[in-house]
Amino acid sequence: MSSRGISSWRCPTEDEEQAKRQLAGTELVLSIGGDGTVLRVARIVTPLAVPILGINLGKLGFITEIDGNEALSDLPHLLKGEGWIEERAMLEASVEDKSFHALNDVVLRSVAVRLVNIEARIDGVPITTYRADGLIAATATGSTSYALASGGPVLHPQSREIILQPISCHLGLRHALVLPEQSRIDLKVVRKDQVVLSVDGQVELAVPDGRDVKLRLSPHIAHFLRMHEPTYFYSSLWQKLREGGNAGRYQS
Repeated sequence: MSSRGISSWRCPTEDEEQAKRQLAGTELVLSIGGDGTVLRVARIVTPLAVPILGINLGKLGFITEIDGNEALSDLPHLLKGEGWIEERAMLEASVEDKSFHALNDVVLRSVAVRLVNIEARIDGVPITTYRADGLIAATATGSTSYALASGGPVLHPQSREIILQPISCHLGLRHALVLPEQSRIDLKVVRKDQVVLSVDGQVELAVPDGRDVKLRLSPHIAHFLRMHEPTYFYSSLWQKLREGGNAGRYQS
């Protein structure tokens, strides 16, 4: 990088605070790893609109753009300004005074191996009480991850709809709901069930029964530097799902 007159810094994604301190003036973040690494990076750069280039060293790589073998040949072109910026919606989850942002999904799930009861309201209107292993709220990006493995639909990555997908539902709405971007979702755990809130499968918070979890589309957007054609998603979807056998929890 320095030989091209480009200054750079590096930091493990596990040290989020250190990475945030170095973001000032950064024009591009290289996420080297798998999709799980990209999810961490997306939360680190929120709310800054810094583009992310995902370099895949993992398995499927739904969000990453190039693999390790392509990096040396493709990176110089991208640093010259080639490519285009893709915008992807994120979710915001609020529990009391805590707020979290997710690129993939927010999941309410049982701590024990048992069903939980989750009351759901959309825009203030009661919809159902799910009796299930849990409930997934997913973005279009997360539609090819846990939500898909639980039977949900696949959305185009630039869609802004929200998927509400139960996990192994016993009672209540068993099928996914695809909600418009302005939707306000209120979830409440009932019957003293032990439930954890999981953000992108990487941040977890215990949610006591009776506590409200509020979900909405985040005001922040994840930006990705792309070099493939804008139609890349259609040509790669089946190939990636076939190679992986199915959608995993997080492709990393």
